[in-house]
Amino acid sequence: MAGIRLAPEESPDSTQQHLPPQPQPQQQLQTGREVASDDERSVAADSWSIKSDYGSTLDDEQRHADAAEALSSAVNFRAASDYSSDKDEPDSDAMTSMLGLQSYWDGAYADELANFREHGHAGEIWFGADVMDTVTSWTKSLCIDISKGHMPNHVDEVKPETVEQDDKYLSCWSVLDIGTGNGLLLQELAKQGFTDLTGTDYSEGAIDLARSLADRDGFSNIKFLVDDILQTKLERQFQLVMDKGTLDAIGLHPDGPIKRMMYWDSVSKLVAPGGVLVITSCNHTKDELVQEVESFNQRSMAMPQEPNTIKDQETDRVRPPFLYLNHVRTYPTFMFGGSMGSRVATVAFLRN
Repeated sequence: MAGIRLAPEESPDSTQQHLPPQPQPQQQLQTGREVASDDERSVAADSWSIKSDYGSTLDDEQRHADAAEALSSAVNFRAASDYSSDKDEPDSDAMTSMLGLQSYWDGAYADELANFREHGHAGEIWFGADVMDTVTSWTKSLCIDISKGHMPNHVDEVKPETVEQDDKYLSCWSVLDIGTGNGLLLQELAKQGFTDLTGTDYSEGAIDLARSLADRDGFSNIKFLVDDILQTKLERQFQLVMDKGTLDAIGLHPDGPIKRMMYWDSVSKLVAPGGVLVITSCNHTKDELVQEVESFNQRSMAMPQEPNTIKDQETDRVRPPFLYLNHVRTYPTFMFGGSMGSRVATVAFLRN
């Protein structure tokens, strides 16, 4: 998936720049069937024109989406843009539906793959390079603490460890990145010392791009597979499952609430007992993610249980699938309406 990119510097004649005219309103997109055209993807995205530290994949008319900003707009928070436009704003419902469709991402990654082959650009970083660095270093520290036998209260600061000690603790952590996109998150986790790394995405173009980048950058040991998290064909479980923006995008599907329930059913089967799920979101606060997990736990525990379901020894009740473990506390915050907030939340849950 796409990512937040820094705003381009304004050129002297930037105020004279004209963006392509808005096409006529499209018919309502049907769930997962229609293909989003180039014009539709442009309409959904033309106001978000932020560049990545890894190199922009946008053409001169800024026709690709900065999907993270579009995701943020779905909750009525839109970042300032250096671009002004005399066009009408795209319909928010149509844009939301479009960004939740596989056809949108197939088209976006086809363009990114072509751009990589022509210019060598790695593509966009979901939520930006700083957030990715924070997520990977924080996750490394979390996994090391768990490997040592503690359940950490605060792991925002990376503890000094030698490379040899890191390798010892991290070698047992199998990692799955769902909705991996260009796979850059897995490359950063590899730099942190993780070795058993797998990335999945339902877009073949994303997987082709991720493989190409990993081969170029010397990470050919990372495995990439085409797989839809909502209908996963994976038959193994992982000690660490990473989600950076995938749940956000799923929620933008026209059937978002149903798709999110499917997401939790699927993810709960992929995280090994005692393993960790780390979710990074720009659409939800830490408390909202915790509440969503609690809702899934309640649904799960209310369903008929298999004979071998593990129960709490003291209460003889079925254990909830996930428990809140920790969250990143170092993201920049802001005050709005008397409440403290952050534009990004990263939360870890322990699989019972």
